Amino acid sequence: MTSHQSHGEQLLDINGVELCVERFGDPAAPAIVLVAGAAASMLWWDADLCEQIAGRGRYVIRYDHRDTGRSTSYPPGQPTYSFNDLTLDVLGVQDALDIERAHVVCQSMFGGSGLILGVDHPDRVASLTFVSTSTGADDLPPPSDLAMPAEPDSSDAAAVVEYVVAGARAFAGGSPYFDEAAIRALAERDVARARNYASTLANHYAIEPDGPARGGFGDIAAPTLVVHGDHDPFLPLPHGEAVRDAIPGAELLVLKGAGHDLPKPVWDDFVSALVRHTEGARP
Repeated sequence: MTSHQSHGEQLLDINGVELCVERFGDPAAPAIVLVAGAAASMLWWDADLCEQIAGRGRYVIRYDHRDTGRSTSYPPGQPTYSFNDLTLDVLGVQDALDIERAHVVCQSMFGGSGLILGVDHPDRVASLTFVSTSTGADDLPPPSDLAMPAEPDSSDAAAVVEYVVAGARAFAGGSPYFDEAAIRALAERDVARARNYASTLANHYAIEPDGPARGGFGDIAAPTLVVHGDHDPFLPLPHGEAVRDAIPGAELLVLKGAGHDLPKPVWDDFVSALVRHTEGARP
């Protein structure tokens, strides 16, 4: 797909750091902020997917977390920010773009950001969508044995790309939709674009997850959609079911054939559900 709705990348001063932000679609449309998972730049929200959502009448914002992509980077293993700082960056992006309330979509580890936003900052959240995430309850099934290679020499770009591809393959969980050529092209762009990919690989995992100042999933009042792949090997489907069950009125969309990701063959189902959800209708 040829990009026709992107406003281009911008480096914005947000919460004392530089964050790279890209917007798609009409700023007057309902705003959707996409929050990627751990160690994932905004490229992992595929531009064609963003275009598809924007084409359905939404204003779509993706951005690079700290220590990913073109955003501010810290020395590997030495992040001086907290999980809550990364969560407040979501609100900082909204402030920088004059968005009072947004539909926030949080993936994987940063489902924790969605929880904090929904409980501590409900006035800034029009709705929440949790993708491939968990409540973290002790009785949920553990991850499958993921075949991950040893971490590469960060100075060897080719080895880093191979590592990222291998990780994506493992997290796809044997999905029939895993597209190695597409993932390799994405990884090459991601590694080349980052300020410091060694920091990308390390720093999000070096911080302790925070929770809301008060309450938990049951205190989320925003309309909530939970999206989970039935092939997810890292957080098996009962994790998504637990999120749905914990949030009053939440709905669950199971993506058949998807792992811990959003492969292209499930985009139509995901986008249709997200568009209905952000209109206020039940998916």
